[in-house]
Amino acid sequence: MKKSHLLLLATVLTVTFPAFSQKSTLQKKEDILKSVEKHQQELIALSDDIWSYAETALMEHKSSKALADYAEAQGFTVERNVADLPTAFIASYGSGKPIIGIMGEYDALPGLSQKAQTTKEALNADAPGHGCGHNMFGPGSLGAAIAIKELMEAGQLKGTIRFYGTPAEEDLAGKVYMARAGVFNDLDVCLDWHPSYLNEASVQSSQAVSDFSINFKGKSAHAAADPWNGRSALDAAEFFTTGINSLREHVKPSVRMHYVYTNAGQVPNVIPAEASVWLWIRDSKRSGVAEVAERMKNIAKGAALMAGVDYEVKLNSGLYEILVNQAGANVLQKNIEFVGPITYTAEEIEFANNIMKEYGLEAKGIDGSIHEMKETSKDAVGGSTDVGDVSYIVPEISLGAVTAPDGSPWHSWVVVACGGMSIGHKGMLFASKSLGTTMVDLFEDASLRAEIKEDFLKRKGNEIWKAMLPDGPAPIPNPKTN
Repeated sequence: MKKSHLLLLATVLTVTFPAFSQKSTLQKKEDILKSVEKHQQELIALSDDIWSYAETALMEHKSSKALADYAEAQGFTVERNVADLPTAFIASYGSGKPIIGIMGEYDALPGLSQKAQTTKEALNADAPGHGCGHNMFGPGSLGAAIAIKELMEAGQLKGTIRFYGTPAEEDLAGKVYMARAGVFNDLDVCLDWHPSYLNEASVQSSQAVSDFSINFKGKSAHAAADPWNGRSALDAAEFFTTGINSLREHVKPSVRMHYVYTNAGQVPNVIPAEASVWLWIRDSKRSGVAEVAERMKNIAKGAALMAGVDYEVKLNSGLYEILVNQAGANVLQKNIEFVGPITYTAEEIEFANNIMKEYGLEAKGIDGSIHEMKETSKDAVGGSTDVGDVSYIVPEISLGAVTAPDGSPWHSWVVVACGGMSIGHKGMLFASKSLGTTMVDLFEDASLRAEIKEDFLKRKGNEIWKAMLPDGPAPIPNPKTN
């Protein structure tokens, strides 16, 4: 080969080699941390905006738009109005397999408005507030997705990253409607996180739940002049709740039943022609909920017979328990240890202690350390989530990240206050880094994805997921009445 040809070849190699150089996995994870830090002020501002909007289920128009617009500005392709839900969207980047999803919520809870301070004071009287920290959930997950997108853009990862904007977790089960539309079906793995008072890879399930309305219809009459002509729907409702309360003695300890009367008549001197009870049944497994639901239906039938009225049992929605994926949790645990603990200033620790004292609980500080994974519990304790439905469709990996003091009461003004200041911000950024670094492993290691899928299939067994929803579209709230 001529000398001139050698010089030309050397020049070509020098110019093109960097474009094809692959960083190590460790270097890619370092890039994830740098990306989150680069965008952190934008993510904090986004979280604070959603905190101030505090919009409830399927009313999260400003919150959803803020997240979707930001994703679009970062180079994602955004599909809005997913599954006919006005505040659901999907932001995608890349092409081909693997397809890794990450979810983010942004709905608030009614009546929990609170300023970011240690004393109880509403930001807006009687308004909603983020008592479960969902203002941080969406931006935290999106921050991780952006970091992955930037590695793809640089040619360091291959595949597709999807951020799912999932509304209405606290009510109306937004993810179940999205799942029914099939939007999670082609994922290899899905991730999520939730505000907590511990940093940990979550291996605890949730409770399955079914949401019912029990409606009774009788005949009205004058309560004094001719009550014998009436048939009291309220009598039936009271017989029904008496039956439910008697049933409590004869169900497993894992079962929970809670109800309210949503219609019990208007005035005492009219025999109520209509009455309704709103009932939730929970258990550690969906099969347990179904068993109790059958007994509940018989109680409703008996109550109607006793009162001489008609009845209807209507399923509003239902949620599966979370199907834990131990193989995925193991990967996540290594990455949260890589990211390292959250450190707090003296002022933040003082804030945490003071707000707990103000609430009336023991001040135990705030724990930013990395916790070891707990043993998987047979029976879930606590609440329910529509993440459970997704976990029966695709392997699901969940993170808990500290956004409030140790022992904080969730769905309270304490969590709202902490989510609007630096304690919450730090937990959100920790989540972005932990989930982003975990996704690096998932994109790079096909054998790891296979192990996670094997765990999923083994735990799922013969269970076939089916949406526990009534036919038809989601009940979109009317803005004029909310």
